[in-house]
Amino acid sequence: MAAATKEVTTARLREQYRSKIAAELKKELELANPHQIPRLQKITVNVGLGKAKDDKKVIEAATNTLTKITGQKPMETIAKKSIASFKLREGNKIGLKVTLRGDKMYEFLDRLITVVLPRLRDFHGVSPRAFDKQGNYSIGMTDQSVFPELTFDETTTVHGLQAVFTIKCEKPADARALLEKFGMPFEKEAK
Repeated sequence: MAAATKEVTTARLREQYRSKIAAELKKELELANPHQIPRLQKITVNVGLGKAKDDKKVIEAATNTLTKITGQKPMETIAKKSIASFKLREGNKIGLKVTLRGDKMYEFLDRLITVVLPRLRDFHGVSPRAFDKQGNYSIGMTDQSVFPELTFDETTTVHGLQAVFTIKCEKPADARALLEKFGMPFEKEAK
């Protein structure tokens, strides 16, 4: 019997990063060491359930959404403390999250930049001010219906989601340079 050969395919953006973007960033940012080149470590996609934490229908819809758009089963996030003003008890389910790494991370980023963001209504670019001190970037969406993986019936229970891009870099400006090379459409800042 002949052994089946498995063709290994890598994500388009990962291949582009390895072959072109890393070298360009090293030159543009004037980095001496190749380990200083900014790189994407992981993308965390999460949904906060908020007021709907007790509604099974919303939890199922959010679980379905995250599974379809990321290709992974989400993990439930649980409250660590009880907060009376939020009617929250320790141990309550308060959200769902998925951590993407490797090819799935690059494929999600590719779909987000090329398909999802252009489908947003009145979209003028993502905020350039959503970086933290370490260079990580956060983007939030109020409606999940812009993802092409979801059918109309799956978007009747509306909930938002947030994606956090964890980037290994020296300073936040380097992280922005990396995301711009990937094609992230930042809005133009007023002068």
